[in-house]
Amino acid sequence: MGSVVLSLDAELGWGFHDLEDPPENRVESGRRGWSVMVDLLDEFDVPATWAVVGHLMLTDCDGRHADHPAPPGWFRRERGSWADREELRFGPDLVTDVLEADTDHEFASHSFSHVLFGDERTDRELASAELRRATEIADDWGQTVDSFIYPRNDVAHREVLAEYGVSAYRGKSPTRDGVRGVFDSTVRDQSMLVQPELDEYGLVNVPASQFLFGFEGPARTVAESIWTDPMLEVARRGIDEAARSDGVFHMWLHPNNLTSERDDRRMRAILAHLERRRSAGDLTVETMGEVAERVHRSRGIGAGGTDERAAAGTN
Repeated sequence: MGSVVLSLDAELGWGFHDLEDPPENRVESGRRGWSVMVDLLDEFDVPATWAVVGHLMLTDCDGRHADHPAPPGWFRRERGSWADREELRFGPDLVTDVLEADTDHEFASHSFSHVLFGDERTDRELASAELRRATEIADDWGQTVDSFIYPRNDVAHREVLAEYGVSAYRGKSPTRDGVRGVFDSTVRDQSMLVQPELDEYGLVNVPASQFLFGFEGPARTVAESIWTDPMLEVARRGIDEAARSDGVFHMWLHPNNLTSERDDRRMRAILAHLERRRSAGDLTVETMGEVAERVHRSRGIGAGGTDERAAAGTN
């Protein structure tokens, strides 16, 4: 039996604060899309991995974070043009909605302030500070961080994740996004399934399969007028393939991708198809943390990446 994983990069303004010209429609859609996704996932009883930027769980701050070894100017927008936009910088109400949802979601981390781990300015000290602050805030909320999603999928400093007790991360997709990905899936019939793997740090890499909003703008409009929503078609193919095999189809998105009812309809159609296949009994839905647990069990590794045989002195 195959499985489907759905992960969300929950970031509000933090996903754009370092950009010179942030996309206004997405910046302003973060809260709307977050609430829509919580409701849709409850409606279809689909548990997801919500990777939350730690700063969103705060209720206030000075905008400077002097004890954080971030690059110069990193928090400039927070204390400048967004100083009076608390709804972009804080979201404890939205995090509470996820944690108190009827569906049993996985709480995960998307770092503290959306630092790019692969950037040349991000040394081990900064990566560690991002994980340390994120896990401290999670602990204040009674949560653990078992899964991590790298900001902009910029995978690096995996050893730091292991140091802070993380079990899984979302790795880079082996398939292409956008138009090329649609072509690979629908014309070349390329598989969208991935195989989670245990890396040298004891972390489980749960690679992405499909970014659900990688085909937008005029190209999407044209495709829908003569065919169908390309991302919906690829998602259906991936879900169906997972139902026929034992691989993993890992979909992901940002809540801020839902900028209109048109985007809501895409997600509703994808989740409805997933529910139909799951109800048929040939498919399961997992969180990233559950995938990691399954991989660790298959390797004789206990919670936290500890080899139970080694711990018992029997290896």
